[in-house]
This record gives sequence, C-alpha cells and structure tokens, in this order.
Amino acid sequence: MLKGLIFDVDETLVYYEGYDHREWYGKWVMPELRKHGIDLDYETYRKTVTGELPRSYVERFGIDHIEFWKIVDSVNLLYRREMAKLGRIKAFPDVDALGKLKDTGLKLAAVSNASQECTEFVLNLFNLRRHFEVVYGKDYTNLNGVKPSPYLVEKALNALNLEPKEAMMVGDSRHDVLAGKRAGTRVVNVVRFGKVNGADYYVKDLWELLELVKKIRNHSP
Repeated sequence: MLKGLIFDVDETLVYYEGYDHREWYGKWVMPELRKHGIDLDYETYRKTVTGELPRSYVERFGIDHIEFWKIVDSVNLLYRREMAKLGRIKAFPDVDALGKLKDTGLKLAAVSNASQECTEFVLNLFNLRRHFEVVYGKDYTNLNGVKPSPYLVEKALNALNLEPKEAMMVGDSRHDVLAGKRAGTRVVNVVRFGKVNGADYYVKDLWELLELVKKIRNHSP
C-alpha cells in the first residue's frame, strides 16, 4: 500500500531562471572561497557535487571540509535571496497538485542536496513548506550522504515511519532515481528536462503524478 511520497525540491518543484552551474560557481562561490585563501577550480568542485570525488576531497586545499561546505551553502543562500528579489526563482505551475496529493492521505517529505536553510527558503517562498511533514537538506554530520546516497531518503522514511515499499521517491534527476532505488523505494521521474533511465514510473508533471497515485492505490490490496 502506497502511504508516502518523498520529493526532490530544485528542478522538481522550483527552478531558477537563467541558472548555469559553472557561471554560478565562478560569479558567486569562487570570490568567497578566495577570501578564505582557497582556489578551487570548477571541474574539481563539480566532481565533489556529482559524487565522483568525496566531499572531504577539499581538505587537500587546506580547509576543514565541513567549513568549506558551510561557506558554499552560505553563498547559495545569498544567491537564492537575490534571485528571489529579482523574481528569477519560479515554482512550476503544477505544484498546486501537492495539496491534492496530501488530501489523498499520503505523508509527504522533501529532501534536497542543498542546505536545510536553502531548502526551507525556497519552499517558504512559494508557501510549499506546509505540505511536507518533514524537510531534510544536506546533513553536515554526513556530507557524503547527499543524493545519490540513499541517506536522506532513508532519513525521511524513518521520520514518516514508513517502510521503503510504502513510499515513492519523486524527482527529476539521475541522483534522485539512484537515491530512491538504493533506499528501496519505487521511483517516479518527473520528466522536466528529459527522461532518466531506471525509474519505475514517468510523469510529465505533478498532476499526472496525482493520477498515477490514485491508480496505484486503487489497485493495492
């Protein structure tokens, strides 16, 4: 029986108009890192984000890795505040379906590789936080626990008191698919920017997800 949904946030529920990862790093993050005496090229940074390198890899540049990621996350929060002022953070028009999904009696959670503060900021910006029983951003006690690790999904399952078979992970990226699969849940790929292989279901938006949920629950014993 399906009892809960665990959502990714960025690019699943909200998006950033004109966002380019390399440009963001060069314009926002690098100047702040240089103030702390750290000169880390984009490609190395990208590999730590994608999981090709561990988050602790940055310690070879002479900084505690937890402090490093706190610097990056503080910059990310400033960026989000600025983009919000400019009206360049947008909620996808189908996020209204979250209320309808909650009305079906499902427990909802949100998990993000962004910091807790960054995640709560964008959810509160569009009054979406109210739909979720729990929200988890990256955990500084386990920085390699970001997706595609199952850690955040498992944390949400525990908080919702759900077995993996009772929940589905909903996201747009390969990391979401892998994290959900590794946690033992079914996975729904919201095809915002193209199909990701390995998901159990594919929907074009959250309204289609609502129909999928109804269908699954109607066929459950």
